[in-house]
Amino acid sequence: MEAIMVKDARLNTIEKVSPLQSVPHYLSGNWLSFNRSDAKWRILKGSLVALVVLILAACGSGSTTGSTATSTPTTAPATASASATPSETQNLRDVRYCEVIPSVQSGSTITTYVYNTLGLNDCPPGRWNALTQDEVNKEFGSQSAQLNGPRHFVMDGILASGSTTSGKMFTFGGIEMQLRATLQTSAGTPTVGNQFYVPNQVMRSTVFIYNTGQPVFELTAPNGDVYVMQSYAQIVDKTLTYNQLPSLASKLQLPSGWSYSTKTLQQELRLDTTSTGVAYVVNDNLADSYQRM
Repeated sequence: MEAIMVKDARLNTIEKVSPLQSVPHYLSGNWLSFNRSDAKWRILKGSLVALVVLILAACGSGSTTGSTATSTPTTAPATASASATPSETQNLRDVRYCEVIPSVQSGSTITTYVYNTLGLNDCPPGRWNALTQDEVNKEFGSQSAQLNGPRHFVMDGILASGSTTSGKMFTFGGIEMQLRATLQTSAGTPTVGNQFYVPNQVMRSTVFIYNTGQPVFELTAPNGDVYVMQSYAQIVDKTLTYNQLPSLASKLQLPSGWSYSTKTLQQELRLDTTSTGVAYVVNDNLADSYQRM
């Protein structure tokens, strides 16, 4: 199937993705940091990685239904804090955000827009829970919309080259958001995936950083490939918390041959796609997302 070219609003590059990939969850940037000692959000000026188009969603689709499959890749996201360099974002672990993804059809072309709350607010629960797809369509003028969130990052930092912001703001149901990216597809082409435990491919160059001494949560595929969690979702299980991740296996509907495990890192782990420009990502049945090592 012919690939689609997608503009990455942070890296200021064009990415080539499969039309079978879905929109949510390829976000990162120096947007905000969470100070655990005083529980205050500090908004930081920074950059954004705008889009990941993947069946799993960016790391996670907001879809709540789906089927399972084998670990054969089909074609298939990232964040918040003070940065050590202009391209490094730190203190991401358990940072909350939400996405609104409206789609507008003009003729035979569908343009999908990815907005999120990072750097603006922590996705206020009351307003987010009250927001509906119909309200988004009415406010934005879209024909369809996806509510993707709340989600929380599980990595500690991210590295990406370049920085730019779109600057386009929109308020959905009283929640201020910023445009991170757009995707254009032909009418009738699926843009939101609903398959779980299916590896998806995205063309991008990033480094996800997991610090020494921190836990990581992994899915192992039947062929031995290991996928490290990059974000957990409160979409299917709205009560899921970071503290529940070590025992998440009891909540998962793992296909035959798949396993879930957790371990504490003895040294820093970096998931680096800068040499190949390709990342492989899967979603579990709770819409949590993982990237292949």
